Amino acid sequence: MTWLRKPWVGPLAFVVVAFVAFSLPPYLTGDRVQARVQSDWGPHYPLLVVHVVCASIAILTCVVQIWPWFRGRFPAWHRRIGRVYVLAGVLPAGVAGLVIGWMTPFGAVARVSNVLLAVLWLTFTWLAWRAARQRQFRDHRKWMIRSFALTVSIITNRIWGVIAFLLLADNVPEAELPNTIAGISTWAGWTIPLLIAQWWLERKPQRRAVQRETVPA
Repeated sequence: MTWLRKPWVGPLAFVVVAFVAFSLPPYLTGDRVQARVQSDWGPHYPLLVVHVVCASIAILTCVVQIWPWFRGRFPAWHRRIGRVYVLAGVLPAGVAGLVIGWMTPFGAVARVSNVLLAVLWLTFTWLAWRAARQRQFRDHRKWMIRSFALTVSIITNRIWGVIAFLLLADNVPEAELPNTIAGISTWAGWTIPLLIAQWWLERKPQRRAVQRETVPA
C-alpha cells in the first residue's frame, strides 16, 4: 500500500493527537490556574484560549496536509482543509500569539522569540497560500513545510523546556530560572525545527540528482 511508504505519518499523527488531547482541555475550563496563566494582564487569558484552540486546529489539520497519500488521493479535500488550516488555524492563532507573545512575563529574550515566531509563522503560511493561489505548487510545498515546522514547534518547545530545567535547576538562582528556561525553550523550540526543515528542503533535490546519475541508461 502506497501510504505505508511514509512510515512517519502514523507516529507523527499519534504524537500530535496525544499532545492536543493533553494540552488543550485545561485552557477550556475558564480557570486561570488550570490554564497556567502567568500574566495579570486582563485580555491575556481570552487571547491565550484563542491562540491555543486555533493552534490546535492548525497542528491537527497540518498533519493531514503534509500526508502525501492524502494529497494525491483527495486533492479537493486537501484544498478545503488547507483553508481551515490558514483561516481557522494559523491566522487567528498567529495574531493572538503575536499579542500574548509581546506581553509575556518571561522577559525580553522570550518576548523577542515569541514575536518573531508569530511573524514568521504568519508570513510563511501566507506565502504558501499565495503560491497555491498562483498555482506555483513547488513554492507552495516549500513554504508549507516551513509553516509546518513552526506549527509543530510547540511540541519541541516543551521538550527543550524539560531539558533546560533538568540541566539548570541546580545551577541558576531560583528567581532567574523561569525566565532562563523560557528563553532557551522558546528559541530552541522553533529555530531547530525550522533549520531541520530548511536542511531537508536543500538536501532532497541533491539526493534526487545523485539517484538520477546512478540509474543506468
